[in-house]
Amino acid sequence: MSLRTDTPSPTRVRRFGRGQKWVHRATAALMGICVATAACLYVPQFAELVGRRELVVRVHEWAGLALPVPVLVGLASRAFRADLGFLNRFGPHDRVWLRAALHRDKRRSSRPAGKFNAGQKVYASWIAGATLVMLGTGLLMWFTHLTPIQWRTSATFVHDWLALTIGIVLAGHIGMALGDPEARRGLRTGEVSREWADREHPLWRP
Repeated sequence: MSLRTDTPSPTRVRRFGRGQKWVHRATAALMGICVATAACLYVPQFAELVGRRELVVRVHEWAGLALPVPVLVGLASRAFRADLGFLNRFGPHDRVWLRAALHRDKRRSSRPAGKFNAGQKVYASWIAGATLVMLGTGLLMWFTHLTPIQWRTSATFVHDWLALTIGIVLAGHIGMALGDPEARRGLRTGEVSREWADREHPLWRP
């Protein structure tokens, strides 16, 4: 049974507050710095263009260390904590959404979603775990005198290949965002159209 009433609803609804928008922007900026500096360290053409390898290394290290900070600060926001709860909770409708995605079923009726769809939940969980692994392996590579060489070699292998995977996943994430102007508007202004909310997230009750 629908929880909506017959009273007129506004044409736009609130999706994100100031805290959620700040966390997303700060995290995106730090992640962008990490990816850009990593490219300058591992792609010869970029390395020659930028130069100053030592500076690039230091910027990369400090941006990586700071990456969890926006999320930790965001925990002070009740709305952000609520969003984390939504992202960490999978329900039967999420399994339906994932099954439809795997079968390339693009019908809206086959992809039920609350405030966040199952794809967004999987992405959020994966990128959070990947960030922690990158932070741990990066620390092993940074403090070379504290660990055996075998640990550092393994950490470097994991760090490098996971960095490549993150770059590919981020490219997909950005591509999805470019294909949904209303979702981008929600992150920029905090509001989305009622029509978009009903179509893309029919189980969400803003």
